[in-house]
Amino acid sequence: MTTAETATRPVRVLTVAGSDSGGGAGIQADLKTMLALGTHGMSVLTAVTAQNSLGVQGAWELPPEAVRAQFRSVVDDIGVQAVKTGMLASRELVETVAELLADLDVPVVVDPVGVSKHGDPLLAASALDAVRTRLLPNATVATPNLDEVEQLTGVRVTGERDLPAAAEAVLELGPRWALIKGGHLAGDAVDLLTDGTTEHWLRAPRHPNRHTHGTGCTLASATAAELAKGAAVPEAVAAAKEYVTGAIRAGFALGAGIGPVHHGWRTAR
Repeated sequence: MTTAETATRPVRVLTVAGSDSGGGAGIQADLKTMLALGTHGMSVLTAVTAQNSLGVQGAWELPPEAVRAQFRSVVDDIGVQAVKTGMLASRELVETVAELLADLDVPVVVDPVGVSKHGDPLLAASALDAVRTRLLPNATVATPNLDEVEQLTGVRVTGERDLPAAAEAVLELGPRWALIKGGHLAGDAVDLLTDGTTEHWLRAPRHPNRHTHGTGCTLASATAAELAKGAAVPEAVAAAKEYVTGAIRAGFALGAGIGPVHHGWRTAR
């Protein structure tokens, strides 16, 4: 590769996640987000779902060797500057991805996806221990929602006052930073980002829009994109929060159920 080619090469971000056939979450949301934020998105597919605005009608995980081959194909040739993980489905896939990430020296954003927006399970119960002990220690930032916090740590959050305890419990599992998403609480959308030393409270108005499919994937992918561009964790998460808030505000109806956030809201006419 020539010097000129290197200078014009875009920032590269890799998502390791499942496919959402409806296009609102998963790999599809990740790649849309990465493009919207000026980066080149690449993917390692872990599972295929039959999914629409009403829920998940089916899910089929890929074998570990397929996940490993995709990862090595991208990383060894193209290279990556940040990684985001989403739906990993099974213990075997969690362990495979954790092993692959251990050899990378780039920021890793772990979205420990447990259930879909509609309440459909996307992670086997037998995989939880591997997420705790193998995956989260690789994370630069972990981004669990409140249900995932309870699933992983047993800490139940009922109000904003519980967010610091939730963050502490997640940090004990090994990530360098924990972003506890309080979007399911009443009032403003309040998230807490902390490394155990400093706290960053991120607040945004709650928009009266039920079309919020893909918020978690979008926030984690936006964080990874900003980290890949060189931002420090607090700045990356703040920028990601601003982006996803706009995407939620512009979310649109699609099908008969919950529509997606609008990943292209900044350039939409």
